[in-house]
Amino acid sequence: MEKKHANGKRFSKEEAEKIGGVLGADKIAEDPDKFRLKLINHEERRTLSLEIFPETSFGKTRGMLVVVYTGNSHLQLHNCTGYVISGELGEVTFVSESGDRLSGLVVERGASCSLYAALNKGLISSDFTQLGVEVMLSGVALSLAEDILSDEKKK
Repeated sequence: MEKKHANGKRFSKEEAEKIGGVLGADKIAEDPDKFRLKLINHEERRTLSLEIFPETSFGKTRGMLVVVYTGNSHLQLHNCTGYVISGELGEVTFVSESGDRLSGLVVERGASCSLYAALNKGLISSDFTQLGVEVMLSGVALSLAEDILSDEKKK
């Protein structure tokens, strides 16, 4: 499992290729402002496009933007602060921190994805057996990113 902080270092073509390899991307394209990966699951007839903007403008601030397009959805994770590449799970978890809240976008090898938004950071290190299934899933999904969160993660 490879964990990366997005801040402080520009996202590179090498990193896009690592992500593409884990996700089984059919195509990786580099544009001046972004990397675009295309995932196709022929068996389940799904296609997913993942765009990673290493640094884009959010009005008065700049940061990393991760965008997912599917046949019936458009998801964006603004101010991505880090990501975890898991070859074992065949997925990449992108996270964004905002105060004591955490959001994550999980992109999977089978051209599927999940979005978890505005979780209390403490949830990912809590006792999952004490949570309802509907809440536990988000905590477990984002717990892979616990080591790359800021020091304020225990709030």
